[in-house]
Amino acid sequence: MRGGRPARARRRWPRPLLLSFFCAGTPSARATDAVLDRLGVAPGEPLAALWYRGRGWPGSFTAVRPDGSQVATSYHESWGEVLGRDVQWRCKTCPDGVGESADVVAGDLWRTDARGYPVFTESDGWSALVARTPRGRDVVERAVAAGVLTVRPVDPDDVMGVQPLQTTRRRTLAGRIAGARLAGARAPRYRGFGLVRLALRDLRATLRTARGTYRRVRSGAARS
Repeated sequence: MRGGRPARARRRWPRPLLLSFFCAGTPSARATDAVLDRLGVAPGEPLAALWYRGRGWPGSFTAVRPDGSQVATSYHESWGEVLGRDVQWRCKTCPDGVGESADVVAGDLWRTDARGYPVFTESDGWSALVARTPRGRDVVERAVAAGVLTVRPVDPDDVMGVQPLQTTRRRTLAGRIAGARLAGARAPRYRGFGLVRLALRDLRATLRTARGTYRRVRSGAARS
């Protein structure tokens, strides 16, 4: 049985424009609680709003209480020290953190210091914008012509340089999945991502990832 709208309805409407973004993963509940604890928010304390970043670039992790008071911490202190180190298991086994199926995808284009490390201080910020399809390129070009977007060329190597997690995760994902299965966990199966080919390019890193995943799954540490 196939889901979705009837064929006649699908023909009546054009395919929606697909937008995506570079995703490093969704933090676990443990990590979120750990940041809230740092900010003095008691376990179970009601909140009116919570956002992981935004209202700036990169923006702060912010918790708002029902009375309107709020506590916040920087992107570096939240994502760099806690949230980014403890994402959900499903994110660690995701093969596509860069929106390959989208028409247009955006990602943080971090500034770097003299050593090449990303700088997370608040600024106006720039995002890398990738048009993956002719339709996506047309939409971007029309947005630029309308003054909605301001763009400049960017070298793909520069994007990869400040998004190392994406390349590392894809390259070692076959090892993570193999380690999980050897430890008795269920793991997804993917086609079309070239995971085995990428794994063979850096076999040492792949084996290291497989061993680490095996140990974490057996110890119960690999959980959402």
